[in-house]
Amino acid sequence: MIASVFYFLSFVSIFFAVMVVVSKNPVHSVLYLILTFFSIAGHYLLLNAQFLALVHIVVYAGAIMVLFLFVIMLLNLNAATEPVKSSLMKFAGAIAGGSLMLVLIAVLSKINSIQPAHEVNTQIGLIKNLGKILFTEYNLPFEVASILFLVAMIGTVILAKKNPHTS
Repeated sequence: MIASVFYFLSFVSIFFAVMVVVSKNPVHSVLYLILTFFSIAGHYLLLNAQFLALVHIVVYAGAIMVLFLFVIMLLNLNAATEPVKSSLMKFAGAIAGGSLMLVLIAVLSKINSIQPAHEVNTQIGLIKNLGKILFTEYNLPFEVASILFLVAMIGTVILAKKNPHTS
């Protein structure tokens, strides 16, 4: 039963993630990304991490997606005003994507087999345990993520600001 739910959620996650990339309309991409986040929250529920699933839905599907929609509306993305991309930019993107694919293939080829854990801690997703690990072992990455969000917000304001030299 749980395996079939896992496979269904995995299929839904991958399908909507592909739809995010394939969709031509940026608003549709954001909506597909929200559905992807909900399916990932379902995976968290299967792992008995109820708090993490709730935070994932509130933070990502709620706050971050509202920010994305706000930026999309501010930038007014449409085909008429989109700058033409040079061949050099397309070539650089293909090289970067190919390099990422090579790294992923190299990493996945090193995996011999995945052994299931013999003893599963069912209390790992609880708030007390999560907070203890988050603010002791992973305090530096937690703070770096907060700085990254601050930089993203500043970048959004700079991108949305009108250039005074163009009228």
